[in-house]
Amino acid sequence: MFKEFREFIARGNVVDLAVGVIIGAAFGAIVKSLVDQVIMPPIGLITGGIDFSAMKLVLKPANAAAKQAEVAIAYGAFINTVIQFLIVAFVIFLIVKGVNSLKREEAATPAEPAGPTPTEALLTEIRDLLKSR
Repeated sequence: MFKEFREFIARGNVVDLAVGVIIGAAFGAIVKSLVDQVIMPPIGLITGGIDFSAMKLVLKPANAAAKQAEVAIAYGAFINTVIQFLIVAFVIFLIVKGVNSLKREEAATPAEPAGPTPTEALLTEIRDLLKSR
């Protein structure tokens, strides 16, 4: 069982997937910072100083005497998350578009004709010998 597990982990696609997940998590942190610290402040300024992350609909206010927390729908955090998703989706779209254009260019360039196989070379030699007789 250990040998099978080691073979499973050593496969290239599993390692590639792990690398992709780690890079994706780091990219998610970058996008979160971009949205929260770069994109949302100007949007808040345009909309009159509104902080989207603080926007919420309070269903039940907090009660300090009963030590009950506030019950609220934080739709501002949802707006931030949607913007983050749109940024990630757009960046992935650009990456896939770039890879596809590279593949198209590669497919468009004519490949050099491969030399004859050993069988073809032998048949050509036999043909030439028969012609010379």
